[in-house]
Amino acid sequence: MFSRVFRLDRALRPAVCLALALGVCTLAYAGHRGFRNSSVGGVSIDVEGVVGPPSDSARKMLLAALRKEIKPAPGELTAPVDMRMVSLRALEAACEDAIRNNLGQLPDEVKFLAGLQRIQYVFVYPEENDIVLAGPGEGWRIDDKANVVGVTTGRPVLLLDDLMIALRTVNEARRGGISVSIDPTEEGYRNLQKLFDAQRGRPLNPTPRFEAAVKQAFGPQIVTLAGVPDTSHFARVLVAADYRMKRLAMNLEKSPVKGMKSYVELVGKRVSKDVNPRWWMACNYNPLAASDDGLAWELRGPGVKVMTEDEFVSEEGKVEGTGRTSGAAQRWADTMTAKYEELSDADPVFGELRNLMDMCVIAALIEKEGLCDEAGCSLPMLTSKTSELTPERWNAAKKIAPEVSFLRTRNSWIVTASGGVQIESWQVASRTEVSSSVTQLREKATPASQSLWWH
Repeated sequence: MFSRVFRLDRALRPAVCLALALGVCTLAYAGHRGFRNSSVGGVSIDVEGVVGPPSDSARKMLLAALRKEIKPAPGELTAPVDMRMVSLRALEAACEDAIRNNLGQLPDEVKFLAGLQRIQYVFVYPEENDIVLAGPGEGWRIDDKANVVGVTTGRPVLLLDDLMIALRTVNEARRGGISVSIDPTEEGYRNLQKLFDAQRGRPLNPTPRFEAAVKQAFGPQIVTLAGVPDTSHFARVLVAADYRMKRLAMNLEKSPVKGMKSYVELVGKRVSKDVNPRWWMACNYNPLAASDDGLAWELRGPGVKVMTEDEFVSEEGKVEGTGRTSGAAQRWADTMTAKYEELSDADPVFGELRNLMDMCVIAALIEKEGLCDEAGCSLPMLTSKTSELTPERWNAAKKIAPEVSFLRTRNSWIVTASGGVQIESWQVASRTEVSSSVTQLREKATPASQSLWWH
């Protein structure tokens, strides 16, 4: 059944979590400033911007606070459905109502977009001045790592906060894409080379003392973010996903899924001191399906793939792409791509990253195809950077403490790697093909006479 009803009952009107002059902040973590940056998304980001593994104590504190604060989904939202539909027009009205009435905080069903777990469809209804996002959804719970996930699937729910960032940065995404990169510095490479030169003629054994010397010489790796505010939850997910990918690749953490060895395990003793692998996660969609009239759209494909390229490091520490990749690096990238769905189930941050990509593609689609004009739908509360609805602020990620993996080869070389995320949402939104199936889905979802902001 795909009947669509959207209503904004006064009893369900969302509330404000900051004073009116400061706007509305949208995330559940707003009241836990003392420790939320130390455990959300599987990483810690301190006030100086240093990224690292979270402390167990901070995670436990946040977990207890969230489980006390976040209530289970209302009964009608609990059951899993293949087609949860969210009206952007009514969601806009719900947020505006929150500001005008200043009732205290946004209800969970607004912050978590009614439990929507992926955006698969976009339906346009000019007769109702509305755009509807649709995909699988269910009620939510807090898992043991303090993630808000589906009650049965364990997959992360979409956040209003992230949707706003995707909508508000759509033009930045068009100009240069949205990206994050974590890279060693040229100075770090030079210092590392000096350390190795000083050890010339002696075996380079990865003892604790030598490992400490390597890390001190190498120094922190730098986080470079483009396209979104560095204090946003959106940015935090980009950094966290990239950081965790690198740790899996370099065998600093064991993979949570079977059959996914680290790059260090795959490469064995075949490693060059001058060449390092680079991996990055990118969009992985098939052409979007579109109806003849452009009123129904479907996202298709797994969403995320892992790319790789070897980088050459000169004696001066300068890094250049080689345009080539080693067999081991490519095998690792292909394995992570193939197991991405399974990995997302085991580690929600990878599911969150795919959610961000879905949102960015949808934002680009709405802008590129002029869907707001087509629907006669104005969404300033969600799309304007000057809106009173303000995203929650987080510590901005700036650097990562040096992390390296040692390989017991004849030279005992260390291995490090660069990483990143690249979201080219406009390229995805530009690839479409006509499909009658999405037209039929939209017709099944024809609105009923009553209305709710979700169904």
